[in-house]
Amino acid sequence: MAKLLRRYKTFIIAGMQELITYRVNFFLYRIGDIMGAFVTFYLWKAVFDSSDQPLIQGFNLFDMTLYIVMSFVTNLLTKSDSSFMIGEEVKDGSIIMRLLRPVHFVASYLFTEIGFRWLVFISVGLPFLIIITTLKLLLGQSFLQVCLTTLAYFLSLILAFLINFFFNICFGFSAFVFKNLWGSNLLKNSLVAFVSGSLIPLTFFPKIIAEFLSVLPFSSLIYTPVMIVIGKYNVCQMIQALLLQLFWLVVMVTLSQLIWKRVQSHITIQGG
Repeated sequence: MAKLLRRYKTFIIAGMQELITYRVNFFLYRIGDIMGAFVTFYLWKAVFDSSDQPLIQGFNLFDMTLYIVMSFVTNLLTKSDSSFMIGEEVKDGSIIMRLLRPVHFVASYLFTEIGFRWLVFISVGLPFLIIITTLKLLLGQSFLQVCLTTLAYFLSLILAFLINFFFNICFGFSAFVFKNLWGSNLLKNSLVAFVSGSLIPLTFFPKIIAEFLSVLPFSSLIYTPVMIVIGKYNVCQMIQALLLQLFWLVVMVTLSQLIWKRVQSHITIQGG
């Protein structure tokens, strides 16, 4: 493990440096995300205010507020730009430099993203998580229960990040065939946001659709970690959700390897 970290340390540092170098861009995007979260909150507030029931699909307004906040945080921590990076490097031809390096092609992207996400976790994720856990303790939840859900959330978060990373790697490999992924990346991100529970909790969908979406890998990206951290899953449900995430991670890793073997013959270097 130590040898692996030494080998890919430069990629982790590169990911951190990218965030530090373009920090204004990072903060502007986060302002946009916060504005979106506020809009979502007030939309749901209007829904609950117009309803004569305090609970809608097992959620009250406080639960929904927690869901919106943690969905925003979880999205930041599990987001992957690997498909965008591959698409841009294929388009401008710089992909050849990565292919010539004596490192694993996919691992070079993975450790770059780890560096980036680590700084995001320290600057955004950790403060929000401290606030949420403190709030739970003040509301009377036991220390053991809070610790259990927090640890389960961390594990679920790691699995969600890896699933999303390898899914985007699989998608990014199509750049070797189609050469430009800009438009398809936008479409992919919009669809994933909808079916992952980032915009609407899956439990609000019709039962058949909700059950179908809950077994797809996309529910593991946002919906599963958030439902764990806000306390909507019991221990049995948490274990089942984590096992499902582990299953999809194995599937995505295997799929990425199979696709990589097939697309290597389509590599052409553009740009200069």
